[in-house]
Order: sequence, then structure tokens, then C-alpha cells
Amino acid sequence: MKDIDVIAVLQDPVRRRLYEYVAAQAREVGRNEAAEAAGVARTLAAHHLDRLVEAGLLESGSRRLTGRSGPGAGRPAKVYTRARVERSVSLPARDYRTAAELLAEAAEEAGLDAGLCAAARRRGESLRGAAAPCGGLEEAMEVLAARGYEPHLEGGEGAEEGDGGPERVVRMRNCPFHAVAERFPPLVCGMNLALLEGLLGADGPVRARMDARPGECCVVVEASKDNEH
Repeated sequence: MKDIDVIAVLQDPVRRRLYEYVAAQAREVGRNEAAEAAGVARTLAAHHLDRLVEAGLLESGSRRLTGRSGPGAGRPAKVYTRARVERSVSLPARDYRTAAELLAEAAEEAGLDAGLCAAARRRGESLRGAAAPCGGLEEAMEVLAARGYEPHLEGGEGAEEGDGGPERVVRMRNCPFHAVAERFPPLVCGMNLALLEGLLGADGPVRARMDARPGECCVVVEASKDNEH
């Protein structure tokens, strides 16, 4: 199925709500949960979820949602997660990925990491414009969401350094530069960090730092040490 046909599958409003809900979760989602979130019957949700699997937008599997195993645990249920395959449409056809990969390869071979990071930081500052640095993690999440990073907050509410609880940190389920970052991780991840430093404001209440985790953006955002209470 061509990418334009795949994206057309999301034209149905129920199907799109189901896809957006599953995509927003960092775990497998069962049919009952997805149906409730979309406000539709389970049978209708099952039909649309399987259609999304056929289109390659979701992946499916099965597991026991009760958490139990052995006799009496019940039959495994069908579960869904967002597919890792990237889809894009450009009319007329464009091939920016190849250009980005060639530029990244040339920059890496020429040792232009520092220059690239400096340019990325300036671009982040330009995108922020005259706005002050982000005032907190919630504001940072709004900025990151607008750029396609799919941020989510981890850690206990009100957690502070040294209290034994998890610190609050913003992680991102999507890297907008994923395809190029896979081929040139040090170069592109460094560029990404510098871009977010400029976008969020390096001297403000939040800071970006490297903390790679499989399947997520290599950068996380947390409260600056100077602004912790």
C-alpha cells in the first residue's frame, strides 16, 4: 500500500481517534480500552483497529490483560501498538531524507559537529523569537508538542532532589529526525540537543540533556538545577 493510501485510511474520524489514542500510549492497548477512549462499541473499534493494522499504521499482538497465567487466566486478548514504520506524503514528490543524509555524512566526515550544533542552537533561538525561556516543564511540553516530539511527563508529582522519589522529567516518544539520527546518531543527536537548548532557553527554569532510551528521542527535559526547590 502506498503512503498516500495509508494516510487516507485515517480520513475516517473514528479510525483516526483510535489511531491517535493508541499512538499516544507508551504500551499495548486492548480493544475494550481503545473503544472506551474513542466512545464507540467494542465491535466497531475492533474493525477499525484491524483496518489500521492492515494499513501498517498499527501493529497487533496478543497477551492476557489480567496479568495472570495458567488455568483460569482467560484467553489472550488482542492488543495494539503504533507501528514503527514512518509514512510521509509529498506532492509533488520530494526526497529531503536523501539530502539530509548526504549533508550529515559530509558534516561527519569533515568534523563539523561543533559548527552544526552552533547553527542548531541559533535556529532554536530564532524559533523561540522574542519569547522568554520556558517557565516550567508544562510550558516546555507545549512547545515540544508543537514541534512533533510527543512529550510525556515521568516521575512523581512534587518530587524533589534527595527525597528518594523519582524526579520529574519530560521524555519524548518521537524524534522528528529519527531516520537521519539512526544513521548518524552522535551528529544528529548533538544537533537535536543544541536545537532544543535554543528553543527552550539554556538559561531558563528548564534544561535539555542527553539521556537516550530505545524507541524515544535521545534528549530529555528537566528542571534546571539552579531552579530546583
